[in-house]
Amino acid sequence: MFKKIMKGGHRKPSKSEANEPSSYGIGLPDNRSGPGSNVVVSHASRGALVNSSPSPVTATPPPPPLGSVEVLPLFRDVPVSERQTLFLRKLQNCCFLFDFTDTIKNAREKEIKRQTLLELVDFIQSGSSKVSESCQEEMIKMISVNIFRSLPPASHENTGQEPADPEEEEPYLEPSWPHLQLVYELLLRYVVSTDTDTKVAKRYIDHSFVLKLLDLFDSEDPREREYLKTILHRIYGKFMVHRPFIRKAINNIFYRFIYETERHSGIGELLEILGSIINGFALPMKEEHKLFLIRVLIPLHKPKPIVVYHQQLSYCIVQFVEKDYKLADTVIRGLLKYWPVTNCAKENLFLGELEEVLEATQPVEFQRCMVPLFQQIGRCLTSSHFQVAERALFLWNNEHIVGLIAQNRSVILPIIYPALEKNIQSHWNQAVHGLTSNIKKMFMEMDPELFEECQRQYEEKQLKSKEVEEQRQYTWKRLAEAAAERDGGGGEEDHMITS
Repeated sequence: MFKKIMKGGHRKPSKSEANEPSSYGIGLPDNRSGPGSNVVVSHASRGALVNSSPSPVTATPPPPPLGSVEVLPLFRDVPVSERQTLFLRKLQNCCFLFDFTDTIKNAREKEIKRQTLLELVDFIQSGSSKVSESCQEEMIKMISVNIFRSLPPASHENTGQEPADPEEEEPYLEPSWPHLQLVYELLLRYVVSTDTDTKVAKRYIDHSFVLKLLDLFDSEDPREREYLKTILHRIYGKFMVHRPFIRKAINNIFYRFIYETERHSGIGELLEILGSIINGFALPMKEEHKLFLIRVLIPLHKPKPIVVYHQQLSYCIVQFVEKDYKLADTVIRGLLKYWPVTNCAKENLFLGELEEVLEATQPVEFQRCMVPLFQQIGRCLTSSHFQVAERALFLWNNEHIVGLIAQNRSVILPIIYPALEKNIQSHWNQAVHGLTSNIKKMFMEMDPELFEECQRQYEEKQLKSKEVEEQRQYTWKRLAEAAAERDGGGGEEDHMITS
């Protein structure tokens, strides 16, 4: 066995490895060390968020052989009949990958590739010549070689430290962006082009391609995520056959983020895409979409980094309520379920979102959830953090919400009156005092009899509480006296025995 191991210098490649160069090469010779065979896989902790098969790992791409990146003529300088061949040669030029950590290294070849990519973008955008099916296939292969790569690990993965606040972190900027941007631009122009036939293009922009595209949303470079967002949205709009698959794949990313990692760079961008998708949902809404709200969007309020993507999440939630008002009760109870206890900044976000949801809420749905809702609002009114108390009081500046409260004042006022009175008596912030007084005055003018009844009940409750407290203090005092007498009597007996 030892001899066999020592003798076998190279193992037999697997089928997937044997097919790798042909899947990426564009008329390139079979050169294992050349860039045409470079394939990469995501970092273990930033890997595919959906069930996609892993790819072999590679190190930094080696420099291309000298003379491999050639200067080619412009499209306008060759006859129309030769442009498809020239297109393929330019694609071949763009398959070579460069190391951008060294700006001086291969500077000439890098510039040739950049200019070539610019020409390809212009060629697709102009629509001056229809691109053949074989050229489309090779173009997608070239795009795959360039954009599907290993993502660098986040800073906390290298150091082992706790992840910092995503808002405070400096984003990692991809060094190869001068080339990468043009490759993304080429893909975008291809997808949006009116000359692109979806029946042909779906052979190359398939499920595997979409999955790898979704993996890239974890890139820390905001420029890349912006391109990915636009491209995926266009793919969703153009390739109807991929729509259910894209929604399911995005769901899987969210599930892993919520229940496993709580770490992903592209949640905001994915929610932006979904906001547009939700806006186009037909009525009556499918059960699948309602389950997405309950199982994905509402639980997205739980993770700590919600501040990064809350604006987009709130937009999606409100879209659902505006589409189907019957979902308001489900949404409000979901917010109450994940309401923060000690995070005041997060609580402010929830109050802002709650106001938007209540604006789209109808009276019938409001009545279903108003008791637990105003119990929570009452707790916010008395928060020692003045911004939380102030934000809760600002709800009464909204005419629609005041209208809902006025219709159900007989239920709501008894719930929040103690909180209003407590603010008047003991809250430290003057702004909170002023706003609370205004709300008390509003209720007094709205229904004087109800207000007086709530005031009387509050005073009776306070008096009863005071009596209970006095009785408790008296009981403790008697217990202390009894214990002292017992200790004193026991001490005399012990003295007599010892003497």
